Amino acid sequence: MNPSLDFIFRRRSIRKYETRDIPDSMITDLLEAAMAAPSAVAKDPWHFLVVRQRKTLDKIVEVLPNGQMLRQAPVAIVACGDINRANIKELSYLLQDVSAAVENILLAATALGLGSCWLGMHPRPDRLEGIRGLFSLPDNIIPVCGIALGWPAEEQPARTRFNPERVHLEKW
Repeated sequence: MNPSLDFIFRRRSIRKYETRDIPDSMITDLLEAAMAAPSAVAKDPWHFLVVRQRKTLDKIVEVLPNGQMLRQAPVAIVACGDINRANIKELSYLLQDVSAAVENILLAATALGLGSCWLGMHPRPDRLEGIRGLFSLPDNIIPVCGIALGWPAEEQPARTRFNPERVHLEKW
């Protein structure tokens, strides 16, 4: 693994967090990184809900059964997209744009020493409706995923899942 890309290989799903808070300035750094992502025709359809209240974090867990780490995480970000802002109002573009922004958050969190975990929502109707109701999202706002954030209380080794069998040179 190329050491210059270490922050990418160190990005792992972290599910255990210390109890200390994340400063607002770091959350701003993460959101600035998110909004530096590419976006189809620069439509930037993303919106981000930053959640710190323990009561709300626990309610998210009720909607996302695989989000148990949110019971420890000091912060969650719910990444959403505005279908009216997406290129040609196409869901596929919205999902690509928001996912690129989310990956930037995950990489930036790793670079800043934070742990993170991507929590899937889209396309599961129960999760979408649960998050939509919890945050009173307007109809044009589509929740894509959640991100648990915190100071890691566990270590995962850097790794890649590179598989040369998945690389096709010039033809299939």
